Amino acid sequence: MLKLENVNKTYTEHQALDDINVTFNPGETTVIVGPSGSGKSTLLRSLNLLEHPETGAYTIDDRKIDFSQPITKETLLWIRRKTGMVFQQPRMFDHLTVMGNMIEAPVHVLKQSKTDAKANAHDLLKQVGLDEMADRYPYQLSGGQTQRIAIARALAMHPDYLLLDEPTSALDPEIEAQILRILKRLAEQQASMIIVTHNMEFAKNAADRMIFLKMVLLNLMVHLMNSLIIRPTESIVS
Repeated sequence: MLKLENVNKTYTEHQALDDINVTFNPGETTVIVGPSGSGKSTLLRSLNLLEHPETGAYTIDDRKIDFSQPITKETLLWIRRKTGMVFQQPRMFDHLTVMGNMIEAPVHVLKQSKTDAKANAHDLLKQVGLDEMADRYPYQLSGGQTQRIAIARALAMHPDYLLLDEPTSALDPEIEAQILRILKRLAEQQASMIIVTHNMEFAKNAADRMIFLKMVLLNLMVHLMNSLIIRPTESIVS
């Protein structure tokens, strides 16, 4: 379980997260939607500690973190192993092949043998339909292929939660459908996923539960959107 309590994050002239309270359950696909500037990506990045809110509490499993206190390196590394991140514009090491990128963290962070890491990488690349790309370099990949490999690379670290920030942004409908199929297969395997997207159709197809981050002035619009969604929803003012 991941739980945020009374979480606040402020940038120079903008309150990105305002007293956020939300729980993410294991084995569930939660999709976070909302207008631009409502704090969707900030919330997601806070779960991986890529963002550090000023106040509030974060519980992961049975471990509680007070954001108002310094976070140790050991805690930071522990949380990042628990929460695999797939970015909107994933980056790979240009000098490494796809396989090299896939095994870099498992070998150096998880201390897997190269043989085991490669075997696992091949299995994951097969899951995303790209095992034949193992010897390619990043410059030889399309945007959709890069995104699918980014998902496989995150899974190679065996995270308890997979965090995806706009995984279909700027992808054409065919590639978007491929990403959706991959995520649905992961959901069937009881993977725990938290997805940020602006794409409502993708959100409805992917979600077990939807969370709307909303700004106060947009309450009416969000309530109208809620009435169109069948799946369980929550609205959080940001």
